[in-house]
Amino acid sequence: MWARRSIDIFIPFLLILLPGIQAQCPFYSHYAGQKHAPYSTGRWNLSYMRPIKSCRTFIAPEVKATIERLRHVIVDPDLFRLFENSWPSTLDTTIAWRGFAEKNETQDVFGNGTQVTQTLKTDEELSFVITGDIEAMWLRDSANQLQAYASLLKRNESSESLAGLFRGAINLQARYILEAPFCNAFQAPDESRIPRKSSANSDTITPFFDFYRVFSCQWELDSVASFLQLSDDYASATGDYEFFGMWNWKSAVEIILRTAESMTMNSYGEDGRWLHTPYTYCAPYGGTPINECNGSPHRGGIGLVRSFHRPSDDACTYQYLIPSNMMFSRTLNASADIMARIELQGGNLTSWMKQMSSNIREGIETYGVVRDAKYGDIYAYEVDGYGSANVMDDPNVPSLLSAPFLRYTSSSDRVYQNTRRKVLSQDNPYYAWGPVLSGVGSPHTLPGRVWPMALVMTILTSDDDGEIERCLRDLVRSTDGFGVLHESVHAHSAGMWSRQWFSWANGLFGQAILDLEKRRPHILKMGFQ
Repeated sequence: MWARRSIDIFIPFLLILLPGIQAQCPFYSHYAGQKHAPYSTGRWNLSYMRPIKSCRTFIAPEVKATIERLRHVIVDPDLFRLFENSWPSTLDTTIAWRGFAEKNETQDVFGNGTQVTQTLKTDEELSFVITGDIEAMWLRDSANQLQAYASLLKRNESSESLAGLFRGAINLQARYILEAPFCNAFQAPDESRIPRKSSANSDTITPFFDFYRVFSCQWELDSVASFLQLSDDYASATGDYEFFGMWNWKSAVEIILRTAESMTMNSYGEDGRWLHTPYTYCAPYGGTPINECNGSPHRGGIGLVRSFHRPSDDACTYQYLIPSNMMFSRTLNASADIMARIELQGGNLTSWMKQMSSNIREGIETYGVVRDAKYGDIYAYEVDGYGSANVMDDPNVPSLLSAPFLRYTSSSDRVYQNTRRKVLSQDNPYYAWGPVLSGVGSPHTLPGRVWPMALVMTILTSDDDGEIERCLRDLVRSTDGFGVLHESVHAHSAGMWSRQWFSWANGLFGQAILDLEKRRPHILKMGFQ
């Protein structure tokens, strides 16, 4: 076991240092583009995609033990290979750096009045988690990537543990939020000494942010909700509430509340003047908000919080993005319990969190439910508060399909069931179907491309054995022999797909398999050839 302060590890994508071992490792983006033996023994002959042990970026004995246990639970060899490759992907490939925060301190170190500034390490753990093929840390992605292992979390003070990894991610996310609360993806921290490049491009964004610290500054409500989700995942599993009072968590939550509240504003003042939002965004390519980078007019003060971008990073049509508001409402309420435990001297943040959560829920149920001629009352994907609605869904979580997974509502809720039936049908404009697989697609990719992530979410929100079995069969046969989930796959050709290294979707698949072991264990005894 390493001493706690000695884990300051930079894991570049070519050279990986582990205790007593120096291993030359290939870039995983190159490794992931090729197939590797041993292949699975089933019909689909799936590649083995895990890097060798010395090239894995984080070793968790609990994960290894769980994989070995599932080896004797999952009967189908191709389904097991898909689980074996996918679930550990985040730990195997995306923990780019771990270490401790540093602070500058001026001291008279010589005792003669000479002031010297020293850089000192603190006990604040930091974990820099990249998405996979993009070398940056998204608040949303990293929180969801780590959630794949939340079921294994236990209280552990060691920085070498899963708990230490979670603590480091929470601390680093808090720092990012305090630095640039409207931004969604960030570059490596100073302490890592990882070289950074400017992220400046032709986008026009206010307020200003540091291009050498921020990778992408798109205001996505689900990003700050993901920070709260990650916090709740850690607290619920470990009971370690003391941690949240140690560093910057409380300050980050206060910034989140102020930022979210600023985005509940009306588009017009009482005198009829057009009002600018605190955040504005324009981009010359890929869609951009209209009206001087503010977006279309929105009715303010209705409980809902505006989000300029979706979890796909695409611009919203209407900025009251219902799935993101669902997630934010639920995570505010859940993490308010953490705040209540650390506001020992009193304070208004706990009540503010609960009140905002309640206001958002009321706004969703009042303005986010629309009447569909075929399906009845359903949740819209986006609304503007004036009656306009975008009726669709996107595979990226949060989505309408994922509402029970987010714990916003139950899977048996009438409005959710109506919404689910429409989302998983050809009446959803972004549903794709074909001989390879069928499911929800995204405006982020071309029409006709199914996102495996959406099939995984279909499994996680289903009690129908037939539906679950179909989704598993589609997933197993749609990897083009690589044995990992891609971002999207052409419904008519398994050989046409995007992103060979997409850690979040793979971790989510692992969650679904572990969930099935509890809810539907007989399904894992089936064959999917």
